[in-house]
Amino acid sequence: MGTNLKNLFFLHILLLAYSAISVLSKFAAQYDFLSWQFCLLYAGVLLLLGAYAIAWQQILRRLPLSTAFSNKAITVVWGIIWGAVFFAEGITIGKVIGAVLIIGGIVLFARADADEEGRQGHEQAEGADLQ
Repeated sequence: MGTNLKNLFFLHILLLAYSAISVLSKFAAQYDFLSWQFCLLYAGVLLLLGAYAIAWQQILRRLPLSTAFSNKAITVVWGIIWGAVFFAEGITIGKVIGAVLIIGGIVLFARADADEEGRQGHEQAEGADLQ
């Protein structure tokens, strides 16, 4: 259980970094195409994308694909936060409701996934007892 929690924590740190890509992209869009600021920010985007791709593969080795992808929705919540912090975008009631629904969905899926793992472990233990 501790290893799975560690993997989920790493996944969420990874998704936080992934959500920062949109921030760098939006900042880059404020500069002239191919200016040094634009190039620097897009170099940051490419660096983060490369690191993300490598780390994502490591996550998929340690967690079920369905778990990894269901948690990826949290990047929408980070997008709302980044928009408010860096770009003074308003947080509306609709955005809050959407964020709560996303987080609720992730929690429901995580609980269902944990219940499924518990049932599989119980069935394997019963099978071992019968032998």
